[in-house]
Amino acid sequence: MTTFLGMPGVPVRGPAADTAVGQLTGDRPFPAAARDSLADTQLRRNLAHATSTIRAKRADVVAEVPDWEALRTAGSAIKADAMSRLPELLELLETNVVARGGTVHWARDAAEANRIVTDLVRATGADEVVKVKSMVTQEIGLNEALEAAGVIAHETDLAELIVQLGHDKPSHILVPAIHRGRAEIREIFAREMPGVDPALTDEPAVLAAAARTHLREVFLRAKVAVSGANFAVAETGTLTVVESEGNGRMCLTLPETLITVMGIEKVVPSWRDLEVFLQLLPRSSTGERMNPYTSTWTGVTPGDGPQEFHLVLLDNGRTRALADELGRTALHCIRCSACLNVCPVYERTGGHAYGSVYPGPIGAILTPLLTGLTGGDDPNDSLPYASTLCGACYDVCPVKINIPEILVQLRAEHTEAHAATHRLPTPEAAAMKAVAWSMADPARFARAGRAAALARHGIRRGKPLLPLPPPLNGWTASRDAPRPPAESFRDWWTRTRGPSS
Repeated sequence: MTTFLGMPGVPVRGPAADTAVGQLTGDRPFPAAARDSLADTQLRRNLAHATSTIRAKRADVVAEVPDWEALRTAGSAIKADAMSRLPELLELLETNVVARGGTVHWARDAAEANRIVTDLVRATGADEVVKVKSMVTQEIGLNEALEAAGVIAHETDLAELIVQLGHDKPSHILVPAIHRGRAEIREIFAREMPGVDPALTDEPAVLAAAARTHLREVFLRAKVAVSGANFAVAETGTLTVVESEGNGRMCLTLPETLITVMGIEKVVPSWRDLEVFLQLLPRSSTGERMNPYTSTWTGVTPGDGPQEFHLVLLDNGRTRALADELGRTALHCIRCSACLNVCPVYERTGGHAYGSVYPGPIGAILTPLLTGLTGGDDPNDSLPYASTLCGACYDVCPVKINIPEILVQLRAEHTEAHAATHRLPTPEAAAMKAVAWSMADPARFARAGRAAALARHGIRRGKPLLPLPPPLNGWTASRDAPRPPAESFRDWWTRTRGPSS
């Protein structure tokens, strides 16, 4: 048997996009959405507190590991190896899952994955499912697809439950409700949670106890569970989920049927590879030395756990990213969210501004790689520019994804795609062309330098004395410009070393 992963298709846009690729595209470009987030002072306070706390915890536990950089290198190498022979590993995974009593389904996109899962749930006769926290089911919009089919999906992760009851959207890969404060969560529970105590307070322990009471009844009656997977071991057909609350363990053991939806990039070659990732992931994500709950299962075990297991392997643009020599490294991501917690842009705008379910630096590269760049006005085209290119994300990434380098590549691809579809260049493109013309000739470059020195007389305290015309005023409105030096480098060289020959 051979598995054909397909060829990268054209970006899906228009009315079919929502069902085809799921929740990977917002309705506004990042700059417009970010302005609204920046105006929300409560949101910014919540984000600053949460991200700084997680950053500090991560730094402490990482400093304890003497071979941390070697672990990062190993994780990167394992992922690179897996991506280089992905079809082979996926076939091996399928063979081993089937050999142990499971069933494997292949889904090209979100629409096909939702159809497979919906049909599987209907076949059991169930009208509700319990869910383990899963980014990939958020990506495909599974909850909405199940609701349309008359099936209720119960989120069992506390943060996901908060988002679901609040009719909200996740804003963080690891902590979906990071944008909510305790008082807001208490108000959501009091309004939306059936049978909650009216005297509920906003103490964390009290809120957690209310969620536990609410979910316990759901766990005990649910016949079907839906999960994602952090890793899949090809050599054994084993799936792995790591989590902190125990809700995942309940979902993976109590129901009669388990359906796992997994992006094809989550496969690793061998069981020993988990040794590396189970050290990297908890320290990078929650700042813990190890996961409180690490659940693994291999097919079906008679009399123990779910007696029917289905694995849905999802592409949804991943082969598009795989075809990009540099972009494929984005598929190394283990969804730890470390890059979000150090990103100055994310800390100020939050996750909703990115539009996609994958926010932050990794989302700024992964989403455009999955959906493709149009060169037009598509919201995802703005994501590669949602970065200062400071490099902090690369420094903390546990598998060494060079996010800044990919961002620069995507910006170049967007510029080229825009030029190919527009007859007139953008003001920025025209300016860059003029700069390139000046820098191509030594004499022209020298004259440009002397002209720039004259500009120092028009700048005071980082601001021009007179307002600049568009589009230059867009730059000076949000940035201070240092006053150019009185003497250029060329003039200094001539004065101190003599004219160059």
